[in-house]
Order: sequence, then structure tokens, then C-alpha cells
Amino acid sequence: MPHDHHDHDGLSPSGHPYRVDNDAPLSYWQTMEIAIRELMIEKGEITAAQVASQIDAMDARSPANGAQVVARAWTDPDFKAALLKDATKATREMGFDIGPMNLVAVENTKDVHNVIVCTLCSCYPRNLLGLPPDWYKTREYRSRTVKEPRKVLAEFGVVLPDSVTCRVHDSTADMRYIVLPARPDGTDGMSAEALAKLVTRDAMIGTGLPKSREP
Repeated sequence: MPHDHHDHDGLSPSGHPYRVDNDAPLSYWQTMEIAIRELMIEKGEITAAQVASQIDAMDARSPANGAQVVARAWTDPDFKAALLKDATKATREMGFDIGPMNLVAVENTKDVHNVIVCTLCSCYPRNLLGLPPDWYKTREYRSRTVKEPRKVLAEFGVVLPDSVTCRVHDSTADMRYIVLPARPDGTDGMSAEALAKLVTRDAMIGTGLPKSREP
């Protein structure tokens, strides 16, 4: 299964990995976006500063947001119940607005392991997890996860016992998912802030597990 690795065989004079310039012609949709954006700015519907501000806000999103949600669920039973009942509402009350889409939180237990995929494209709760990793968008991950999830998870290092049920959740344009991983053993008494540092992006996708408590 592909991960975020790069080929370092070809290096540029600076010593950094060489990448081909992204100077291909604009696609139809890229051209359309530019045209609509410039037209809206010209008509005064939005400003260039507002566009830049939104881009900055999107770039600032990271898995740290989702980690805060998970850590609170681990330490606040009432919030956990609210999150599993209506994740859209619960995360919005924490300041993470997913917009018009519906967010569903699925909980990992000793009997059930959840994993998220988007078979259509790359639908992903970016407000909580930031940009999706490259492998999440690949056809290989999107097709294989629904057919052989245990094998895919094993390639990520998550080997599930036969006694554990593996559930695959397919995101859509209207529905996004986040995994609430099981809280690591030996973390009783840790603050939500400390627990958040144990939550990984992959754990919230289901292709990984939280970090163990450091000794």
C-alpha cells in the first residue's frame, strides 16, 4: 500500500529530491474557477483579500483539530455520547464547522475496527484532518479497501485478530466520517491536551492506531 514516501534517487543541484515542474495546461475546471473568482471580485461580491484569507484558513487545518475532538471524547463521556450521536453538531460546538456536509463519528472497540475510504474520489473531513494524504486519493487504496480491508490494514501495520469485525465506511460528497480510536492503555489521569498528542491522523482514518503513552 503506498504511503507518503518519495523517490530520492534523482536529486536537484540543491540536494533536494527532483520533481517535474507542474506547468501543464490548466484543466477546464481550473480555468472555470479562475474565471468565476475574477468575475466575483470584479462585481464586488468578494475581495481578493477574502479569497486569500479563506485559503489561509484552509491551509491551517490539520489533524491537530481532530486530535482535540478525540481527546475530549476520551475524557468527557457526555461529549463522547454527543459526538457519536451527531458529530456535525458536536464538532461545530467546538468551533470546527464542517459546513453543509454531515459528519459521522464511528468508534473503535475491542470488537470492531473502522476504516474510512472514498471510493468515488477523495471526500475527507478536511476541517478536522487537514489535506488528505496522497495514498488516500489513489485508485489502489480506494478500490482495495472495500474488497480486502484486512489485507490493506496489515500493510499499514494494523493486523486485526479474526475476532475483530472490520467495518469500511465510504465517504460521499454529503457524508464524511472520522474514526474515534480506542484510548490507549495506561493513559488514565492524562489531560486532554496530553492525550491529543497521542492521536495520529491515520488513527482517525482507521489505517493506524494512537501512539502509546511514552514512559
